[in-house]
Amino acid sequence: MTPVSSAPGALRQRFRPLLWFGILFVGVAFLVRLVLLIKTGHEVPASPAKWVYLFLVGFGYDVVEFVYFAWPMLLVLWLLPRRAYVSRWGQRIFLGFCFVLAFFVLYLAAAELVFWGEFSARFNFIAVDYLVYTHEVVGNIRESYPIVTWSLMLLAATIALIFFSRHALAARDDGSRFGARSAVVGVWLVLTVVVSFAVDGSMKDRSDNNYVNELAGNGPYQFFAAFRENELDYAKYYPTLPDKAMFANLRAQLKTPDATFTSDDPMDITRTIAGDGPEQKLNVVLISVESLSGDYVEGLDVSKHKHLMPNLDALASKSLFFSQLYANGTRTVRGLEALALSVPPTPGESIVKRPDNENLWSLADVFNAKGYASEFLYGGYGYFDNMNHFFASNGYTAVDRNAIDSKDIHTENVWGVADEDLFTLVIKRMDDAYAKGKPYFGHVMTTSNHRPFTFPEGRVNLPQGRRTAAVAYTDWALGDFLRRAATKPWFRDTIFVITADHCATSAGKTSLPVDRYHIPLYIYSPAHIAPGRVDRLMSQIDIPPTILGLLHFSYASRFYGYDLFKLEPGRERAFISTYQELGYLHGETLTSLVPRQPVKEMLPQRATGDATPVKTFDQADADAAITYYQSAAYLFTNGLMKHGAPHQTAATTSPGSL
Repeated sequence: MTPVSSAPGALRQRFRPLLWFGILFVGVAFLVRLVLLIKTGHEVPASPAKWVYLFLVGFGYDVVEFVYFAWPMLLVLWLLPRRAYVSRWGQRIFLGFCFVLAFFVLYLAAAELVFWGEFSARFNFIAVDYLVYTHEVVGNIRESYPIVTWSLMLLAATIALIFFSRHALAARDDGSRFGARSAVVGVWLVLTVVVSFAVDGSMKDRSDNNYVNELAGNGPYQFFAAFRENELDYAKYYPTLPDKAMFANLRAQLKTPDATFTSDDPMDITRTIAGDGPEQKLNVVLISVESLSGDYVEGLDVSKHKHLMPNLDALASKSLFFSQLYANGTRTVRGLEALALSVPPTPGESIVKRPDNENLWSLADVFNAKGYASEFLYGGYGYFDNMNHFFASNGYTAVDRNAIDSKDIHTENVWGVADEDLFTLVIKRMDDAYAKGKPYFGHVMTTSNHRPFTFPEGRVNLPQGRRTAAVAYTDWALGDFLRRAATKPWFRDTIFVITADHCATSAGKTSLPVDRYHIPLYIYSPAHIAPGRVDRLMSQIDIPPTILGLLHFSYASRFYGYDLFKLEPGRERAFISTYQELGYLHGETLTSLVPRQPVKEMLPQRATGDATPVKTFDQADADAAITYYQSAAYLFTNGLMKHGAPHQTAATTSPGSL
């Protein structure tokens, strides 16, 4: 029988490399946190208490993450026989193994620095989302950063690290027994299970400054936490109302002067929307511009970049210009979801990318019923973010990079062709529809205002590779498109709708900084739409019903959005969200729903994104927020957003039902 005990100090000798790896892992994590704190600057208050908090809590998360990361080395030290471990070749192989681990740790640190520079956040759901599309993400990195130079620097740093650590990693084992080593691994396994159940990614979020909460986290830990919460079950994680009460509230909130419910069923939200005049079957071009933040728009009070977009700035006075529009989320798919389906965001993944998202009630369905040709046009490859499948399955013809003639391409990068080349495709598709005598609806998604920020030379007097230059080019391309369109016979009978998918950044001092969701909206049609400025609060999901209202369409609807011109004053609201936190902006109050936490209410500063807790809790706002988000998640999850879906029945009620 093999004895379990080992010679004195043998276990300590065998597992000494694990201590080296722990010091390396936690030390690098500390340096990353320090660098990120310096990069964040004044956004983190110069408060000793906050600094102590973020470093102490961060150390705790680093140790927890090391418990997981240690397993590869732990298994090697456990299973490798003593004779092989202390041999010359065994030592060389083990040093090579340590080299790989060290390089991986340094590579993750560099990746965190890059990710923070782009999103001002630790790894999160965006990182998880992008991991699926390695071609685009790797291509974006190669086109945006000196990746070869950085890789060589990391390689050199790893070589130096292993060289100076070679004595600490020298193989020593004066007789450790497999049974004793197994006991160590057993204890580590118990520790892993304990931290898996005892710690979660939200425990750090105790500061009123979101940057402090982010810095207190650990990037790899946050990544895997986001991966686990890819699809969040609303009823499981968020506050709920009984189904009957929820649907009663929803019907009351969706009722507008132009809407009549088609059924007395209290759980059916189908309405008939009545147009207020003769229908105008005008062409509609809806352009969702990549990352067009309100920061860049001079017509908005929060503009921080003057004279960057002369074409759009001039267009504001010629259009219906909406100054208080807020995006649903922080990803392109959230904007597409809002503009196609007119629904609040559901927690976790966007509907655009979720299973069973076909045959939903969409904006294209309304246009198709009126005899339109409805298309979604994208300058990249539409398999990205599941765009082609989603739009093709919900009333649109999906048209992407494959449809663009190579002779029409001036420049392209990993995300797609230059915006001007995409607009050339739009003009061709509209020419074709006009020749066939069909009215046209096109939803156009641009890409040029996305890193690596490249575009054709000679368009703007700013250097390539900078976001401000890409914004200026996007403005140039839009102006060029409208000038070219003005020469076409269909121009007079076309409505151009220009908005954004989301803002350029979502980071702020609060977890839902409202200024990072503020986007513009222009509705331009010189022959049909009188110019004006609209300063009422508006949600991205209100754009589809507002467009249909301007056309005086009568149609059946299950949309959540309002025609802003039919809505009584005081009922305006907007929805802003991350993949976890769901915000409801009404009046001066921002109500927030967070997994496993009570409803929060704040008074946001729309110009700065700061927020202070409310003095008097408004239960009506809390119930409205819960109603909107709970019902949207419920309807999609149960297949009730689909055409021909059965009405709600007692057999499909959720656990919160009466």
